[in-house]
Amino acid sequence: MKTIIAQLRDAAAKRALYRRTRDEIAGMPRRVALDLGIFPEDAASIARKAVWG
Repeated sequence: MKTIIAQLRDAAAKRALYRRTRDEIAGMPRRVALDLGIFPEDAASIARKAVWG
């Protein structure tokens, strides 16, 4: 069983990864995003799926 501190550390790391991923997708030039088949408006849901499954 994980300790509370380890659980909080993991949650913080995942939250930071989510925010970085979301910001990268949202900040991507629209043309590049569309070439990749993604919409910058979907950045939050894409990042959520990438981090938490």
